[in-house]
Amino acid sequence: MADAFPYPDTATALLGPTDPAPFTVHQAQGHSPFLLIADHAGQQVPASLAGLGLPQAELDRHIGWDIGIAGVTVELARLLDAWAITQTYSRLVIDCNRPLASPTLMPAVSDRTVVPGNQDLSALQRQQRIAAIHAPYHARIDAELDTRQAQARPTLLVMMHSFTPVMNDAERPWHAGVLYHRDTRFAHRLLEALRDEGDLVVGDNQPYAVSSTSDYAVPVHGEGRGLLHVELEIRQDLIADAAGQQAWAQRLARIFSALQPQLVALPPA
Repeated sequence: MADAFPYPDTATALLGPTDPAPFTVHQAQGHSPFLLIADHAGQQVPASLAGLGLPQAELDRHIGWDIGIAGVTVELARLLDAWAITQTYSRLVIDCNRPLASPTLMPAVSDRTVVPGNQDLSALQRQQRIAAIHAPYHARIDAELDTRQAQARPTLLVMMHSFTPVMNDAERPWHAGVLYHRDTRFAHRLLEALRDEGDLVVGDNQPYAVSSTSDYAVPVHGEGRGLLHVELEIRQDLIADAAGQQAWAQRLARIFSALQPQLVALPPA
């Protein structure tokens, strides 16, 4: 069930009464140390933005959302009894894994597709999207992390993503990718565990690398708080349907549960 949140004045100008909240919290009372966030889980567009001028087929592509990751995240949260949050709106409206100064926060072009609704945005239009979606989503994550810190609860932060099998005409061979920036404690253990499965090609900071200028969640929620964290990418063709999502959630639940004792025993960074 989605948490309630206050809409600033600039947010009400963007989101109308028929638009959904910018996030949904799952397993709100979850007891697991794992905490899952899915920045690109949804593909909704506020009614006032008229689909960003794009046909639905474009919003259904990987440019519109991380295909399959919502299903994996929700099922994994259930299996682990872990608090999770899924973001509602398309990454083309605003990318919630980008710093506010990023040129791809509201991309004018994405994988060769021109986004008409993102051309020549005014400062007010940009602020409306930040206030309505980006800010409340990350504020809710911050609130949960603050609560857990106050309760001295261990937190193992996992940023859930998926990636397209082909980008710029290049096929990507990895089944999954483990991403990190400066802190490798969780990432290297997960990378080894996934490779030990024996049936997976796993990227080490592939197909993307994390940085403080291109990403938000790792540098802010992970490194900024000194939490054990990792960003996980799963190839979209493997989780495009319910069966694939279920299989990956079950695999990850088994792996995360096995890693949990050694992760929670690690000293602070």
